[in-house]
Parts: sequence; structure tokens; C-alpha cells
Amino acid sequence: MHPSLIKAKIFATLALLILTFSFTLPMIAFHGTLNKIDAGKADEISSFSKTIWNLYNQGRYKSVTTLKEAHNNLEKMIESASEIGVASLPIWAVSLEAPNYPKEAFPQGIPVYFHFDGYSGEVHEMNTINHYVGMDPMWVGGHFERAIGIYALLFLSLGIILFIAYDKKYLNYIMLIPAALPLIFIADYSYWLYWFGHNLHDWGAFKIKPFMPTVFGDGKIAQFTTHSYPTIGFYMLVAVSLLSILAFFAKQKAFKEIEAEK
Repeated sequence: MHPSLIKAKIFATLALLILTFSFTLPMIAFHGTLNKIDAGKADEISSFSKTIWNLYNQGRYKSVTTLKEAHNNLEKMIESASEIGVASLPIWAVSLEAPNYPKEAFPQGIPVYFHFDGYSGEVHEMNTINHYVGMDPMWVGGHFERAIGIYALLFLSLGIILFIAYDKKYLNYIMLIPAALPLIFIADYSYWLYWFGHNLHDWGAFKIKPFMPTVFGDGKIAQFTTHSYPTIGFYMLVAVSLLSILAFFAKQKAFKEIEAEK
């Protein structure tokens, strides 16, 4: 086998592994779990789902209202009616700071983490703040993305497997999709920030003009200081992207050199 083909398969395999263990596996394991919790059907949650959630939530932020003994234990989180986020790696982190949220009570401000399939962090408190300025709760946005996310990743994983298994030129272009994942996420995230900031309601206790929330960096909304930065999941997406680009060009190089030898 041509050396560049071997490299392409190695790069693609690494991209697939990162994608699987960072997002696809925890999304599959936790799929529908929050709906069961909301419906009072916690007894229907599989032990596999609980194990995956417990594993992926090690060291993650938990709401300040969560009992410490319930951290990283889904059963105890449910029993204590704690705020439960999804299992997949968080991609982007946003936090708000304000005088009415003292550092002693909220050392990290009001943080919320955005995932492919939902949210984690102080989601309830953030929605309360959004209501204060006339903004919709977060779950209003991204319905379509959250609904198709798991299926899109499974389809993408299948495409990468086909790229690894078969040396067809047209399959090479499949790798451009995972290569674009960081840009796709930022574009979608930015769109929804714009939508929320430009679709304010009159119910807000504090009236502000339509605005564009900060996508990256620090900003100011009313009396709140905002911080918006990528987190571990985004860096995993960047790794998937770079490996996919390397796989694409390695196979392109192999095809050209094989044709030149004929």
C-alpha cells in the first residue's frame, strides 16, 4: 500500500476516535435521558447511560445549588433534583458577572456550557437573567441542530469509515466535512446569538436595544460583564479538523503519485 494512503488512514482513524469518544458515544448513551428525568421515569434510565454520564462529568462544573455528595453521580443528582447537563464534551463556555451575584456565592460567575446536544452549568439561572432583559430561554434556539446532531455525527462517522476502508477519489471529499466542523459550530453559534439579541420581548424588566452578544472574548450587557470562550470540546473539534485535513491531502497525494507511476 502506498505510504501516503497509510498515513491518510491513520489520520482519519485518529479523527474518528476523537469524534467518537468526545461526542458521538456520550450523545448516544445519554440520548433521551433528560426527557425521562423530566417525565419522572428515572427508573427507565439504563445503567450504561448512568455510567457514561458519571464518567464524562468528572471534574465538570456543577451548579452551586448541587449537593457536593451528588457531584458526578447521576442517581444522586436526580434524587436531589439537581440541575443536570448533557454528557458530551462542552464546546463553548459563557459566563456572566454582576454585582448581585457575589464572588463568594458564584466564584465563576454564572457559567453555561454549550454542547452539540444541549447545555450544562447554571442553565436555570442564565434563563432567569435572559428573561430579565426580555430574551427567550436558551432552549428556544437550536431545536433543529439538537434534534439532528446525533444522527449527523453517526452519518459523518460512517463517511469517515468509508474513507478509511475504500480508496475512492470521491470518498476523499467526505473528509472536508469534519474538517469544517469548528467553522460550522462557530457560524451556527453566532447566528443564534444574533437571533436572541435581536428578538427581545417587552416582558423584560430591563429594557435594552437589540444587540449582538459577544461571540468571543469579554463584553458588556446592561450591568452584566460577559465572558465567551471555547472550551475542551472545541479543541477536540479543532483536532478532528486538522487530522481530517491531513487525511484529505495525504490521500490526494497518494492518488497523484499512483497515477504518475502508471
